[in-house]
Amino acid sequence: MNLPNSLTIMRIILIPIFVVVILVRIPYGDYIAALIFSVAALTDSLDGYLARKRREVTTLGTILDPLADKLLVTAALICLVELARIPGWTVIVILGREFAVTGLRAIKAEQGIVIPASWMGKVKTISQIVAILLVILDTSFQQLFAFPIGLWMLYLAVLITVVSGIDYFYRLKISEPSDGNFG
Repeated sequence: MNLPNSLTIMRIILIPIFVVVILVRIPYGDYIAALIFSVAALTDSLDGYLARKRREVTTLGTILDPLADKLLVTAALICLVELARIPGWTVIVILGREFAVTGLRAIKAEQGIVIPASWMGKVKTISQIVAILLVILDTSFQQLFAFPIGLWMLYLAVLITVVSGIDYFYRLKISEPSDGNFG
């Protein structure tokens, strides 16, 4: 197995460790959870970079990498709802967008059309990761800010998530023949 795929698998292995650390109340648990989440999130950029640089892009990596990203973000968001740190509706919106775009990509892939990640999709991912980290560490920031910075960043991430989802569908619409038939 090549290094980029090993990093992706390591990210998947870190997910249950992150979940246990954030949900089980241990001393400095939020800091440890934030560190684990950060390492896992950083491997996302690193594995893609290494795969392209070393020309080690594989089918396994192409399938596992976006799956690992979605698993990491989903696990973190669900844990934060469980801990009553974020409202459930934010997770529903974020996951709804992910399912919709993934479904769109699957349909188009079946038709031989590849929908690449857009710059807005990358901004969406970064905003979600930053929001999750800030929410995990929000209690540490309460003395610095007069408002819950993590929660406000999450709301911004939800907005970016919705806009990037609309962008995917809009780009598909203008690339489709204008016969009005989508099925």
